[in-house]
Amino acid sequence: MLFSTLTLAAALAGSATASPLLLRRQGPGTDVPATPSNNGTAVGSSYLNATVESVPIGVTPGNWSQLTNATEPYPNGRLFIGNPTGNTTNVTLAWKGQPAGGLLETKPDYAPRSSFDRQSLNLGLLQEMIELDLFYYLLANFTSEDWQAAGLTEDDRTLTQHMANQEIGHATAITNMLGVDVAPKQCVYQYPFETLKQGILFAQLVTRFGEAGTYGFLGQMDSRPSSQIILQAITTEARQQMVFRQFQGLPAMPEWFETGISQAYQWTLLSQYIRSCPTNNPRIEFTRFPLLDVTNQPYALDGTPGLNSNYTLTEGAGRRVDLYWEPLNKTVGPDGLYVTESVAGEPKFLAFIDQLNVTYAPLEGVNLTSRVAHAIVPNGTVFPPQPVVVNTAFVAVVDEDIFLTPYNISLINK
Repeated sequence: MLFSTLTLAAALAGSATASPLLLRRQGPGTDVPATPSNNGTAVGSSYLNATVESVPIGVTPGNWSQLTNATEPYPNGRLFIGNPTGNTTNVTLAWKGQPAGGLLETKPDYAPRSSFDRQSLNLGLLQEMIELDLFYYLLANFTSEDWQAAGLTEDDRTLTQHMANQEIGHATAITNMLGVDVAPKQCVYQYPFETLKQGILFAQLVTRFGEAGTYGFLGQMDSRPSSQIILQAITTEARQQMVFRQFQGLPAMPEWFETGISQAYQWTLLSQYIRSCPTNNPRIEFTRFPLLDVTNQPYALDGTPGLNSNYTLTEGAGRRVDLYWEPLNKTVGPDGLYVTESVAGEPKFLAFIDQLNVTYAPLEGVNLTSRVAHAIVPNGTVFPPQPVVVNTAFVAVVDEDIFLTPYNISLINK
């Protein structure tokens, strides 16, 4: 659960000011063409002519001897500074200048090839459409004065408008891949925020789990041409997520690797914000797990917008995380058409899913009647010195601490 204010979400759901399906561009400064600031005065050669030389730290030109733990200039430097002990050059070519292998298709078909593809694209389209609605909502329901009070400018509103327009493109691309007649359409949404700062925070979290939910399945699609289009869309969404972090004054990109989660986790997080959908919208078949609420979750509401900062919310490893989760078989989701499900046994661990790792911490104080527990953030690294748990981490209550890697993260669903 992203926000503990469940009552607020319910109140917004019944509000007469709930977001309409599509809002027009709002006011001046939200889609203004850029004005060149230095038009016609730039000189140079497109950086095509080298003028300086850079030698890897710790290397003497012409001497490629291996580094050691004691002499490497930065952690793991010995892995990629020096001279390889072998040479694996392969001259097998498909044609001149093109190595043999790969999965190139000469006449790609950008359409789903399996139920897995179609369900993944259905879910992805629902994600793009809530972002489309959300970005327009932030422009339509908060004035320029509200944005200024939050430390944001007309240029920031223009950027938000641009990101909303990007979502039109993403939704169009996925709709075309699925087929206009059968692709999901926009729904009615319910948002757990009242102020602009809360809305910006929420937008950052929504783009975060949309991004992560896509990374978790992209390499498994049967339709590789379709996955290429989704890849190029989600790369933009990753940048949107970073922009909203900058709007909050958070460090722009503290992680070394972006996180992938399963579609079931993405659907669990997304579905709570969809109130009602057209009756012919396809059903999402991924598991809707009970929502997990971190009841002592800190939120970045007092940061100063900026390109980057060292502003942090928690002390990281060693912090206690208090948990509450929904019951099984609870009616949830758009139009009450889904129920919470799980095939797991008794909860024993809290899984921290972040970057390349799934790291487990024992659950403590488990009360199955009240559905509460707590755990301690583990101390670990991806590669030293990068901590595992940075940025927005994903957590799940699980019954077994199985070894998982980014490509098979969906196995955690069991």
